[in-house]
Amino acid sequence: MTSPDAPDVPGLAALHARLPSPVREVVDGRFERRGVRLLLKRDDLIHPELIGNKWRKLAPNLAAAAGRTVVTFGGAYSNHLRATAAAGRLLGIPTVGVIRGDELAGRPLNPSLARCAADGMRLHFVDRATYRRKSEPRALAGILRAADAEEAYVVPEGGSNAEAVRGCRALGAELRDRADVVAVACGTGGTLAGLAAGLAPGQRALGVPVLKGGFLTAETEALQRQAFGGPRGTWSLDDRFHFGGYARVPDELDAFAADFERRHGLPVERLYVAKLLYGLIALAGEGAFPCGTTVAAVVTGRPFP
Repeated sequence: MTSPDAPDVPGLAALHARLPSPVREVVDGRFERRGVRLLLKRDDLIHPELIGNKWRKLAPNLAAAAGRTVVTFGGAYSNHLRATAAAGRLLGIPTVGVIRGDELAGRPLNPSLARCAADGMRLHFVDRATYRRKSEPRALAGILRAADAEEAYVVPEGGSNAEAVRGCRALGAELRDRADVVAVACGTGGTLAGLAAGLAPGQRALGVPVLKGGFLTAETEALQRQAFGGPRGTWSLDDRFHFGGYARVPDELDAFAADFERRHGLPVERLYVAKLLYGLIALAGEGAFPCGTTVAAVVTGRPFP
């Protein structure tokens, strides 16, 4: 079965994505004692390499690329880069990854970038000042020229653009009338923007940012304007659970994730999913969800080997 918003990409059907992704109820005393049901929306099971919201965001962009080289951006440990590189290999599409930090050029590749390179992605390292300006037309043109990719299709960092947001609308549609609150970890706001648009009236989406800075409200609003022409759905953000910022996994969070794995047999990805689940348990403990509420947590990824 496919989602009604699934894009038509040559070759994509052969990858056998599992859509809609399954929903699993878990019994956890930390929710149960508050009269709250917890569902896990297992987007991590969509595809073994194009996992979760990476599939939902990349698929419509691959359709828009129409076979052209795909250029995208990320840090040295970017899951988005890994997913894009895997998509390129699986579909025979050339990919270029623009990597933040020219000091990494010439050094041995970390396991994440090594996987990208093994999947055929051409890596182009830029200094951090240039990277920060990548959304400026002149800076972007210079990056593409230096990377010998001037005719390429550009996907922004994290994969969040209007096409991706429209692709993530299917996530909300798959959860219509299944939960009162649907929660997702947020990096760039694209998944939240699309999720909220796909939910039914009376449902609300909750975003848990994994970066600090408080910028995601404006980013999510802008993405909805780009994708739909204006706001869609009911959504909010709770930015208390970033644990110091992206890729920060202190011992407390790691121990929490390991405990959740033991309780429920679910591999917990640390950078996004662990922060989401930690935040939901904290909110349940605060009484943020009235008795009788059903909360669905979107499992957007799993630990990479």
